[in-house]
Amino acid sequence: MELITVHELKEKRENQESFLLLDVREHHEYLVSNIDGLHIPYENLESRLDEIEEHKESEVVVMCRSGNTSQDATEILENSGFKHVYSLKGGMKRWAKEIDPTLPVI
Repeated sequence: MELITVHELKEKRENQESFLLLDVREHHEYLVSNIDGLHIPYENLESRLDEIEEHKESEVVVMCRSGNTSQDATEILENSGFKHVYSLKGGMKRWAKEIDPTLPVI
């Protein structure tokens, strides 16, 4: 499993690089704040893999609240044949702290 920092993710977004940002937080967390990633809660990820099947060869950045759940989700994706998967180090908490302090994180 590889990690990506919030600053690396910010740069990817600013450069309009092609990748899937997958937010695996719970629904209520996503409603409070998000950075426009595709939302599939971790508990539903395995049953909804078909929704992201076309990204198996693309870069996928997985994010959660603090970085722990995204590491577990990354493992699921890698075991399902996804080739270029990264876990966002520190998750939304670190994004809010270092990139956008206006975002509330619960």
